[in-house]
Amino acid sequence: MQNDPELDPKYLGTISSDFVKVAESLKEASYAIRKQGFSDFPVFPMCQVNQPIGQILLEKFQAENDWHYYASFLEEFIQRGVVENEEIFKSNYKDADEFCCLFVIDEQFTNFVFVPYPVD
Repeated sequence: MQNDPELDPKYLGTISSDFVKVAESLKEASYAIRKQGFSDFPVFPMCQVNQPIGQILLEKFQAENDWHYYASFLEEFIQRGVVENEEIFKSNYKDADEFCCLFVIDEQFTNFVFVPYPVD
């Protein structure tokens, strides 16, 4: 569940450059998910086309972004059978105040990626 070492750095750059445009909104949503008691493990699916996991948070082009971003959390991924081993997921999950857990859904790559929030 860690960042895939086989992931093309150029592709990771594309994900990261889009993430920077929406990072503050995702960080606020992560805080709200945790603060309101929904989950300690927020996950943000991102994709080029609509998908069924989570609730839409930011649509493509809403913040000059090229991807759709959804808000979700570990428990939904378990219910849908995407995450089979909850303990492994939790042990690999990074600090939600410092890293955003993205679930990248694309033709080239579908996996969890942890991206650090930009430092102010």
